[in-house]
Amino acid sequence: MMRSRFDDQLDALHTELIEMGALCENAIANAAEALLQGDLSLAKRASEFDQEIDQKERKIESLALKLLLFQQPVAKDLRQVSAALKMITDMERIGDQAADISEIITMANIVPEDTLHVGEMARATIKMVTESIDAFVQSDLALARAVMEYDDVVDDLFDRVKGELIELIGKSPERGEYAVDLLMIAKYFERIGDHAVNIAEWVEFSITGWHKGESAL
Repeated sequence: MMRSRFDDQLDALHTELIEMGALCENAIANAAEALLQGDLSLAKRASEFDQEIDQKERKIESLALKLLLFQQPVAKDLRQVSAALKMITDMERIGDQAADISEIITMANIVPEDTLHVGEMARATIKMVTESIDAFVQSDLALARAVMEYDDVVDDLFDRVKGELIELIGKSPERGEYAVDLLMIAKYFERIGDHAVNIAEWVEFSITGWHKGESAL
């Protein structure tokens, strides 16, 4: 009976994580579309998603702590719940960074034609966030490791964006502030990719008991 109740609550935790992941994806997608289309209403929506993500974080944290305090999980279950608590911190930061991107968009007059590779970064980071959450729910170690490897794609795109913006400043020094705004946006997307890697690493921990820089559990 106790095990059945624990499994039900663990399923509820997975559902909440999936919903939080979807909110993160929507926040990133709205920020990206606001950038690519110059649509400030989408930027505002990304900021609203950030508030929903914060609320979801508190709900998941409460559920996870109840599982730890009242259900006496065995080692594998303990790893899953502990990993979930770590993951929601990264997911909350993803929401913050999507909101930061949106804030820059509302203040700067971004020209959509200048954002090609930044848009590619956005799509790549959405893929990473989605697959890192899927890896956790499905206990898919191969998918988690694929997310970690895919971070190289985002890093390469960031280097390309930096190169293009350096070239832009060289040709048009008066557009320096504009280039810095675009660089900051690209940097936030790069950080979102890093958070997705962190999530994937906690997925690996939940399955194997090993985490980079941590002792096995």
